[in-house]
Amino acid sequence: MATVQILNTLTKELELLKPREDEGKKLSLYTCGPTVYAYAHIGNFRAYVFEDLLQRHLQERGFTVRRVMNLTDVDDKTIRGAHAAGIALGDFTRPFKEAFFEDSKALRLLPAEAYPEATDAAQIARMIAMIGTLMEKGHAYLAEDGSVYFRIASFPGYGKLARVDLENQRSSQRVASDEYDKEAVADFALWKAWVPEDGAVGWESPWGRGRPGWHIECSAMATGLLGETIDIHCGGVDNIFPHHEAEIAQCECVGAKPFVRYWMHCAHLMVEGSKMAKSAGNFFTLRDLLDKGWTGREVRYALISVHYRGALNFTMEGLGAARTALGRLDAWRERLHETAGSETAAETSDPATEGFFAALDDDLNISSALAVLFETLRESNRRMDLGDEGKLSPAQARGLLNWLARVDGVLALEPEASQSIPPEVEELVAARAAARAAKEWKKSDEIRDQIAALGWLVKDTKDGQRISKN
Repeated sequence: MATVQILNTLTKELELLKPREDEGKKLSLYTCGPTVYAYAHIGNFRAYVFEDLLQRHLQERGFTVRRVMNLTDVDDKTIRGAHAAGIALGDFTRPFKEAFFEDSKALRLLPAEAYPEATDAAQIARMIAMIGTLMEKGHAYLAEDGSVYFRIASFPGYGKLARVDLENQRSSQRVASDEYDKEAVADFALWKAWVPEDGAVGWESPWGRGRPGWHIECSAMATGLLGETIDIHCGGVDNIFPHHEAEIAQCECVGAKPFVRYWMHCAHLMVEGSKMAKSAGNFFTLRDLLDKGWTGREVRYALISVHYRGALNFTMEGLGAARTALGRLDAWRERLHETAGSETAAETSDPATEGFFAALDDDLNISSALAVLFETLRESNRRMDLGDEGKLSPAQARGLLNWLARVDGVLALEPEASQSIPPEVEELVAARAAARAAKEWKKSDEIRDQIAALGWLVKDTKDGQRISKN
């Protein structure tokens, strides 16, 4: 098995990924999912695409990955949204859940083993049980307002993930909101007593009617499905404090075992150099981009092409570059198929291609991995242009296609399955062929642009025009 190294947020060190001895090649992976009060935006999907790349690479390297992703369907935002819409909480969140799965499919994200929902009765029962254990052990207390709070002072390790020094920052102020300032140091709500603003949202508990706090939701769902100790926990850097810090405190106070062995966090996403915000006009959901004519494949490439720990500046120019890069890969793949022909025997043409996977072994070094991919593309194209001496053989082309299939298994950037060409596109292709035959080059270019506007690419080859989906 290859040696995979990742930067552990907890230790701030590059560490060799080692499965627990009793589990062999098995790894458990928990990824923070969406809060379903709106359509997920591209900042959310930056994290989900990084986690998908991680899982795919680990599987390529021989690991069996059990991944769980939660759906937060009860919190301050979902309740406010349901109240504003005048509908039940479940009716409000349902379309956003469905949209998330549709968007995930468009971005080619592997499905998780489970998507636990915070409002599920079994999950609520587990949250109540965890809170009860925390109270029994003195880590939580019932306040006058009927809410239950975690006593931060009872857990000396609080702050170890975010490197927060709490010695002189203890606060007696309790924070009931799920959205309190992430720099505030305060006891946080485990169970929030029912208030009129909650309407019909609430569950019975030993402490009265109420609902769980955001942090206990993930703790209960993660440990309930993956066990007391999880191998890898991922999320965005904005989750480190207070959310993931709170998860550690809750789980380690309940189970007295390390909650997570390796923490991985991706950096923020900016759009056109600025923080994404609706007021700035640079806020995009995936659906917004699809409506503009971009594809999920192109958005995936743009999100995946910058190292997960590096700030990503998402731009329309970057999407254009993604489209160009994918076009190069598609053309190369077609050329390899032409060169391989009916050859079934595969010969490795360049051992250096394994450098693609070795780069990803190094904390998902995507820049180095893509460099190997495109250098292989350039070199093999050069060899396919040669005469007999040094020319890429059919067996070598077949070997590269086999290697590219492995690469596609990790990057998930292979072209869409071939589609039938619409009649209007076929008519334009025929008209363009006639224009080229008459040497009407300007008209030919205009027709090519019309074809592109319909979502198709036309390429001139020695055998005539070749049409592919854009």
